[in-house]
Amino acid sequence: MFNTIVEKYIMKNEDLYHYLLEIADNSLILGQRLGELTGHGPSLETDIACTNISLDLFGQVRSYFQYAGKIAGDGRTEDDIAMLRKEREYKNVLLVEQPNTDFAYTIARQFLFDVYHLLFLTELEKSKDLNLSAIAKKSIKEVRYHTRFSTDWVKRLGDGTEESHSKIQKAINDLWPYTNELFQVTEPCQAMIKKGVAVDVSQLKTNYYQKIEAVLNEATLKAPDLKYFQKGGKTGIHTEHMGYILSDLQYMQRTYPNMEW
Repeated sequence: MFNTIVEKYIMKNEDLYHYLLEIADNSLILGQRLGELTGHGPSLETDIACTNISLDLFGQVRSYFQYAGKIAGDGRTEDDIAMLRKEREYKNVLLVEQPNTDFAYTIARQFLFDVYHLLFLTELEKSKDLNLSAIAKKSIKEVRYHTRFSTDWVKRLGDGTEESHSKIQKAINDLWPYTNELFQVTEPCQAMIKKGVAVDVSQLKTNYYQKIEAVLNEATLKAPDLKYFQKGGKTGIHTEHMGYILSDLQYMQRTYPNMEW
């Protein structure tokens, strides 16, 4: 009898569970990428800033996954959800899993995500789901700082030396094909939009590109003119980079099962 009740509860909230993964996995994988830079930043101040942004993102992830664990109703913890899924079960966009090729790529990736993230959380604050609304209200203060940090660096690199301008422009060009996926509406997202829980990310697209291009213009950079974009991450189809990220992220939990801090 109890198992039947649990199964019905899980099925009823399956869309919300998968929607939470869509949101949280972006921050999880980007936080992991930034964590790779700890001790390797171009300066001490920037190194610490990137590490702190990584910690902010992981803090947000904990809130999402704690909520997801309650919804799953099968005893899974936040650690289980974060570290014990298979590659195809992660729903992050392809943008956040792109490597730290150089500092320009790290900043461009952060900037392209931060502008979206701030717009997203601003709308998520209005969610009828009080848990999601509370997480958004708490997170948005951190993401405002993230956006200022990455925006300022894009301007400094773009309007700096000839070399810095060239590198940040190349990074923007290479990462641009991954931006459109941010606005893809999946089936779980669509189901939650109808209930007033989720953000209709397709409605953020115009404002996003306007804000991005305004910063690029100020930084003497150009927005690429593309008609075709990459996608797949939100449905679990990732780039070749994802397996390497997960091998680092999951190593301790898979090597020492049920380990607790």
